Amino acid sequence: MTTALIADDEPHLAQHLKEQLTQLWPDLHIVHVARNGIEAAAKIAELQPDLAFLDIQMPGLNGLEVAQDIEGPTRVVFVTAYDEYAVQAFDHAALDYLLKPLKNERLARTLERVRLALATAQAPDATLAQALQRLLTAPAHARQRLRYVRAAQGALTHQVAVGDIMFFHADDKYTVVQTAAGEHLIRTPIAELASQLDPEQFWQVHRATLINLDFLAGTRRDEASRLFVRLTGHDAELPVSRAFVHLFKAM
Repeated sequence: MTTALIADDEPHLAQHLKEQLTQLWPDLHIVHVARNGIEAAAKIAELQPDLAFLDIQMPGLNGLEVAQDIEGPTRVVFVTAYDEYAVQAFDHAALDYLLKPLKNERLARTLERVRLALATAQAPDATLAQALQRLLTAPAHARQRLRYVRAAQGALTHQVAVGDIMFFHADDKYTVVQTAAGEHLIRTPIAELASQLDPEQFWQVHRATLINLDFLAGTRRDEASRLFVRLTGHDAELPVSRAFVHLFKAM
């Protein structure tokens, strides 16, 4: 019997993937569902599953770091909200990937490739470690950009497209994700988001704020010459700190 491990720090997404796998591959035995990268690495070493479905963004260790440390026969399928740049690199290393939000048709194709690889006893591509190392050490400008964020709104967690986000704003221990549909919450710090978002689309205007330029409606200075930005679809103005005022000099 083929065995598999799922690693995702969002329980409902892990459960959704488990249900899809059960539907598409009834004989696949899910041996463990890990909530973070450290747990995933430990369970892969202990259980030696045939497959590991690894989310890329996880606490402790990310999916790339977990995969890089696998010493046994476990094959990896990445589950990612990133765009095509990383996906192409994974393909070149004979890996497969699932792009969030998950689609049954894409998962079915992935499982076909996995079955073929296991049936023909294909060894993991020798370039896997090299490809992972390149991804882990790539400069920020060369890394994949976020396409979605997983954000909470009340008791529900939503997959929010980055293009729909007006701005991010740090608020105590959470980061507010503002869209036309309302506020969502994530735990990712502003500095980490800034390194993962397209700098051509998102500008940091304050130590606590990133704005989506697609929603920029204009700027205003008050009597003290402090600068504020106005965003389409949002009533309140957002302050621009002195460190970032220079971004708007051409406007």
